[in-house]
Amino acid sequence: MRIRVAVNGYGTIGKRIADAVVRQPDLELVGVAKTHPDFEARRAVERGYALYVGGDGSPAGFDAVGLPVAGTVPDLLGRADVVVDATPDKVGAGNRRLYDAAGVRAIFQGGEAADVAEVSFNALANYAAARGKRRVRVVSCNTTGIARAAAVVLPRWGVERWDVTLVRRAADPAESKKGPLNGIVPSLHIPSHHGPDVRTIFPDLAIATVAVVVPTTLMHVHVNHVRLRSPPADAAALVEAFRETPRFRLFAPWEGVGGTPQVMEFARGRGIGRDDVMENVLWQEGVTLEGKEAYFFQAIHQESIVVPENIDAIRAMFDLAPDGRTSIGITDRALGLAGR
Repeated sequence: MRIRVAVNGYGTIGKRIADAVVRQPDLELVGVAKTHPDFEARRAVERGYALYVGGDGSPAGFDAVGLPVAGTVPDLLGRADVVVDATPDKVGAGNRRLYDAAGVRAIFQGGEAADVAEVSFNALANYAAARGKRRVRVVSCNTTGIARAAAVVLPRWGVERWDVTLVRRAADPAESKKGPLNGIVPSLHIPSHHGPDVRTIFPDLAIATVAVVVPTTLMHVHVNHVRLRSPPADAAALVEAFRETPRFRLFAPWEGVGGTPQVMEFARGRGIGRDDVMENVLWQEGVTLEGKEAYFFQAIHQESIVVPENIDAIRAMFDLAPDGRTSIGITDRALGLAGR
């Protein structure tokens, strides 16, 4: 059984999801939608993806630059079992009625409010909750990173309190009109929205988050302080728990990865496509334990970390795998993440 997948929105996230879909053994990409022609639309055509017109776009605009289109979003939905909405933040909620009218299941991204869907999703944390659902929301990049870590720590040792300082990138690499150029900008909404978003997956987790924006485009970095209920004997147990869990990559001191520049240099040589790092990145040396207090840093590649989660969400909705770990294994082997 191959599930037919449409991707509405072919930007930073949408293009990566489309690429991921075509590599899966049980999924089929039926097309992608763009509002206006640009180099990304041309790339979609060059990759052999059927191109459809979305939003307020017009087929005439694509025809004028020589890009063939197969129709509009309603035409695309008519070919699909599920649509992954990768449109800009807050646009997806408006598209929900369109998807409902077409009778297709839908996946939304973390830029939408949680009530856009029946469940907020993370494959390690609550895969089973998305089984059979018609609308699922894959949480944001930062929430994905925290939820994955919580899925490791919470069932093993319990959590009394989790505090996270998010050092956020100012913009994605292609965004030339956003972000501070020379400064550090605190988010004055304390706590930040990330903690409540994590609780859409772990409702009882005592978590507080704050954020600052810094002038980089590479990655986010989380500074985690977790008070454990029943801590392990030493930090080595924490390191091993992260290491044995899929979608975590730990760098040892001898590897010379001092920060996000080296992480991205590692990604460039890795060869999985688009210089992506779809795992949580931890520094082994930075994982420490003092009594009940655990500390660790993690880097989050905002452009790609949610991509495998979208794939697993599809599998959960159509009950294509018996559990989350099985789906993660299928997804990660197809994307080149397994066998690290």
